Amino acid sequence: MNGASTISTHVLDAVAGRPAEGVPVTLFRPDGDGLTAIASDTTDADGRVTGWATAPGPHLIRFDTGAWFAARGVDTFYPEVAVAFTAAAGHSHVPLLLSPFAYSTYRGS
Repeated sequence: MNGASTISTHVLDAVAGRPAEGVPVTLFRPDGDGLTAIASDTTDADGRVTGWATAPGPHLIRFDTGAWFAARGVDTFYPEVAVAFTAAAGHSHVPLLLSPFAYSTYRGS
């Protein structure tokens, strides 16, 4: 793949039915035998992180769901959600639907 890539995410609190503001999110790229963090942010009031610039190829987004739920006094089964995906040239969007005991993700637009 050639060209630049941008990545965004949107986290929704499926229990409350609203955006999940304040979720720490880190973007990684594979680097040899491990991963290198290339960007990090916290979801905004609309549950979004937008505009991470990177190169196309494999990536991983780590959502610190444990910290987010702990700040709300909620127990969770998943202290983090890690989503591995391949970023295309152009834009890739990785949404996360979140609850204390389940999550779902898909290729967004």
